[in-house]
Amino acid sequence: MTRSQQPGERVALVTGASSGIGLAAATALSTAGFTVYASARKTEDLKRLEASGLRTVRLDVTDEASMVAALAQINAETGPVSVLVNNAGYGLNGPTEELDLVEVRREFETNVFGPLRLSQLVLPGMRGQGWGRIINVGSVGGSFTAPGAGAYHASKYAVEALSDAMRMEVAPFGVRVVLIKPTGVHTEFAGKLSQTVRQTGAQSPYASFNRNMNRVVERMFAGRAPGIIQPIQVAQAIVQAASAARPRSRMVVGLSGHFYLMLRRLSSDRLWDALMRLQFPVTPPRS
Repeated sequence: MTRSQQPGERVALVTGASSGIGLAAATALSTAGFTVYASARKTEDLKRLEASGLRTVRLDVTDEASMVAALAQINAETGPVSVLVNNAGYGLNGPTEELDLVEVRREFETNVFGPLRLSQLVLPGMRGQGWGRIINVGSVGGSFTAPGAGAYHASKYAVEALSDAMRMEVAPFGVRVVLIKPTGVHTEFAGKLSQTVRQTGAQSPYASFNRNMNRVVERMFAGRAPGIIQPIQVAQAIVQAASAARPRSRMVVGLSGHFYLMLRRLSSDRLWDALMRLQFPVTPPRS
């Protein structure tokens, strides 16, 4: 088989497939003819995925032994993974001064180090086939930063850098790396972000900021914020990235995402900061 050819059985592994983008992507890839392994950490999630007709594999992207075991299972059952969708993600919101560094490290383990290690583990098989796709679910937030989400944005900036380096490194082996950059998506993820913000106490100097951030995130979770997209829209981009002969290296999903990226490119730091303060005002406490 030449490096331009696609393997006969296209085996896809989707991380974080218990809900939201991951579930939509696993379902859409299966419909498109891929042999899909939907991964999750919890037994109840795996059972629910199996009931929907998907193959499953237990996988924790923060655990080396779990990643190795998952790939060993897939290799034994169907052969090497030819499409890896690094979707599992964890979001941490809050002012940088008040962030718990344990939680920040956990976020980077999930959002950055897990996808990097999984990519390392699947690449030998992709090189052996002469074909492969590594699809990283990033964010438009990998190109700009909003207050209160510094750690999350930092993790997505890191995913951008790793995707760019890997794209150039693995192209000679017939492997394509695609970065999916959605705008805000109506999923449970936003609700989890909101819960994280609420942990800050009322006496915090950032109390008003946190209240405003909760309001914005809750609107997103409810699907009321303008420009919010649905998981299926991201899933469709993932299928395109997995199927196209020459996929784009970056795929922005959602019109509002294109708008935010253009606005950031055209704005000075001073103007961008002013726009962000309008959305997330910080009221210093009275002395």
